[in-house]
Amino acid sequence: MFDGPNRLLLQREGTVLVLVDVQERIVLATPPPIWREVRKNIRILLEASQIMKIPIIVTEQYPEGLGHLVQDLQGPWCDNTIAKTSFNCCREEAFLDRLKEKNARQVLMVGMESHVCIYQTTLALLHRGYPVHLATDAIGARYKKDHQIAVANANQAGATLTTVEMALFQMLKDSKAPEFRAVSALVKER
Repeated sequence: MFDGPNRLLLQREGTVLVLVDVQERIVLATPPPIWREVRKNIRILLEASQIMKIPIIVTEQYPEGLGHLVQDLQGPWCDNTIAKTSFNCCREEAFLDRLKEKNARQVLMVGMESHVCIYQTTLALLHRGYPVHLATDAIGARYKKDHQIAVANANQAGATLTTVEMALFQMLKDSKAPEFRAVSALVKER
C-alpha cells in the first residue's frame, strides 16, 4: 500500500500528527525568525488536525530541564503529553503504545529539533515500517545547516518531504470536503 509513489501520498485515514519537543528552553535558543515561521506552521497544522479529527501525539524532551510545550501551542492535544529522555521517541513505550491506540499507519512530523529528536525518531519510525512525512516548514533547529542536513538525510532514508499546505490539501483531497473552508482559512493566514 505504501510502496513506490504511494509512499508520497499522505492519507487522512491512519495519519497521526506527532508534535516533538517544542519546549520553552529549546525555543529560547532558536533564532526568532526561524521560530516564528515554525511556530506559525505548527499552529496551523494543530488547528487543522483538530478540525479534520486527525489524532495528535505531543512529546516533551526532559521537561524538568527544558520546560513544557510553549504556551502559545498548548491546547486539547496536550492531554497525555509524553515526557521522555530519549531523543528517539520510539524508545519510549508510551509513544509506541499511543501510535497503536491511534491506529497510526502514517506519521506527519513537526517540531524541534530537526537534527536530533525529529531525525532520530524519523529513522526509527521508518525502521518500524511507518511512512513518515516531514512538514519541513514546521520543523526547525537552531542552525540552518543542521536542519538542512537532517532533512536531506531523512529524505534519503525514505521520509517524504512536504509542507504544511501540501500535507493539508493532500488529506482534504477535495474542495467539497466538509472541512475545506475552515482549513483553507487557516492556510490563508500563512
